Amino acid sequence: MPDLLHGDENEAAVNSLRSAVMRLGRRLKHQRVDESLSPTEMSVLGTLARCGSATPGELARKEHVQPPSMTRIVALLEAKGLVRLEPHPDDRRQKVVSQTERAEAMLEESRRKRNVWLASLAEGLDDDEWAKLRAAAPVLEKLAHL
Repeated sequence: MPDLLHGDENEAAVNSLRSAVMRLGRRLKHQRVDESLSPTEMSVLGTLARCGSATPGELARKEHVQPPSMTRIVALLEAKGLVRLEPHPDDRRQKVVSQTERAEAMLEESRRKRNVWLASLAEGLDDDEWAKLRAAAPVLEKLAHL
């Protein structure tokens, strides 16, 4: 594997990628359907949508937050009718968090809104740039989940 932090060309590429991903991510976060939800709450709902039901501890690990913080987040989402807590099938001391139909609909609308926004940005790309972006998408997806 090449040393990507040394060498002017690689260092510049890594710096440019970091900057672009951070800026685009911040701009995407502003394309929300429900302004009452924090980015962390949206992220938890997204994790449930991608990974399925999970315990608060599992969610805390996936979201890189402390378990007490996740307990508070889950309680807020439950109060908003976006998740439900059910008994764990194997461990009665634990609960399993699942998203509700309301959360699914909200996430779908949020994805639609963000996709429309992102597609409108991509309309400014020429055919070659669009082809490169399509080719880069799976690589960026891989990086996002490493």
